[in-house]
Amino acid sequence: MEINATKVKEYRTKLGWTQQTLADACDLSLRTIQRVERYGTASSETLMSLCAVFEITQKELIMLNQNSTTEESQRSSATWSIVSLIVSINLGIIVGALTMYMIMR
Repeated sequence: MEINATKVKEYRTKLGWTQQTLADACDLSLRTIQRVERYGTASSETLMSLCAVFEITQKELIMLNQNSTTEESQRSSATWSIVSLIVSINLGIIVGALTMYMIMR
C-alpha cells in the first residue's frame, strides 16, 4: 500500500528518533523502515505499527492515488467534451434546417 514517506520521516525526526529506534519501537526491521521512508510502500501490518507508535490514524499516512483521480477526471472531462460537441453539431443542424425552411417558405 502507498503511504506518505515524507510524513513518516517527519514524525520520526520530530521525536528525535533514528530509523533503528523507530524500527525497534514498531518491532520491524531497519530495512522495512528504510523502504517505507524511501519508496512509501508498506504492508497493512507495517502501517498499523507506525500509526500505533506515532499515535495517529491511518488516514494521516495513507497516500490517495492521485494519478488515478486525475485520470478519472481527465476521462470525465473528455467524455463531457465529446457530448458537448455532438449536442452542438446537432443543434447547428437543426437551427440551419429551420432557417432554410423559413427562408424557402
